[in-house]
Amino acid sequence: MEAPRLAHTMSSPTSPCEEVIKNLSLEAIQLCDRDGNKSQDSGIAEMEELPVPHNIKISNITCDSFKISWDMDSKSKDRITHYFIDLNKKENKNSNKFKHKDVPTKLVAKAVPLPMTVRGHWFLSPRTEYTVAVQTASKQVDGDYVVSEWSEIIEFCTADYSKVHLTQLLEKAEVIAGRMLKLSVFYRNQHKEYFDYIREHQGNAMQPSVKDNSGSHGSPISGKLEGIFFSCNTEFNTGKPPQDSPYGRYRYEIAAEKLFNPNTNLYFGDFYCMYTAYHYVILVIAPVGSPGDEFCKQRLPQLNIKDNKFLTCDEEDGVMVYHHAQDVILEVIYTDPVDLSLGTVAEITGHQLMSLSTANAKKDPSCKTCNISVGR
Repeated sequence: MEAPRLAHTMSSPTSPCEEVIKNLSLEAIQLCDRDGNKSQDSGIAEMEELPVPHNIKISNITCDSFKISWDMDSKSKDRITHYFIDLNKKENKNSNKFKHKDVPTKLVAKAVPLPMTVRGHWFLSPRTEYTVAVQTASKQVDGDYVVSEWSEIIEFCTADYSKVHLTQLLEKAEVIAGRMLKLSVFYRNQHKEYFDYIREHQGNAMQPSVKDNSGSHGSPISGKLEGIFFSCNTEFNTGKPPQDSPYGRYRYEIAAEKLFNPNTNLYFGDFYCMYTAYHYVILVIAPVGSPGDEFCKQRLPQLNIKDNKFLTCDEEDGVMVYHHAQDVILEVIYTDPVDLSLGTVAEITGHQLMSLSTANAKKDPSCKTCNISVGR
């Protein structure tokens, strides 16, 4: 009985794998385990003579692509027509509920010169650990394949968003930023115990801490940039900060010019939502030449402090005037210590709305407004 042949997915205009791997000729996809060999009904025969890839090298890793190469024995090398590449997330495959059910884990590519680029957001997400293994294969005249043993399993991690990807996010955020409203202060909400600790143990100065993992999964500032979170949004009818807060009933307020002025640089850090109608934009304010400034300069799009869609600082009649975007919630990270004596601490009169907290919040990967066309 003739064994079933593998489907030619690239010929179908409705295939989810269409144009996913532009440097590869993706000819067939076979979903199977990597535990050695074929399943009995796979139509793939085993041939020990084909060389097994070894010494696999992964290079040029981005948030949605990588290059792969390996060594092979010369024996039967001329018989190789295809490579089978088995690519899997390191964690449980079923853990990502947003993963498309038809996404394959095995790529079948024509044997091209190495290194070979694997690219495509169907397969790769930023800042994610993957495992990869390779087989060599020879396509027969009847359409079946003979294959080598699997190579060793290699682990690697994809990269963060590049400036190019963040610029795409920036452009999306600009579309919904809305009109600009005046502001006069930055503020930080916390519990009373937080400010007591600052006074007693940190010399009255709030110290930068590492940003959590909230926001876009590929954000290069998550878990890396050190700073202090501030808010700057105002109520439309009063022009003052809202009295409600998800972070505590005590508020530190500081005049805007103390943190944001011509001696600071402004960077775009992220754009996300959390399954709600609200969208958040993360901005970074860094004193010129500071460690935070150097970190951001390498990774984030820089904004003109006088002319951007989110937060501006300009001089009018000898006075600094500040504006913020009305239709996004701004989260501002200041990268240097801030002494409490530069502002005031007082209890707010509103409610503590925990539902608005963004601590380690996960971004909605299905939102068309704040996602870009690379892996989530």
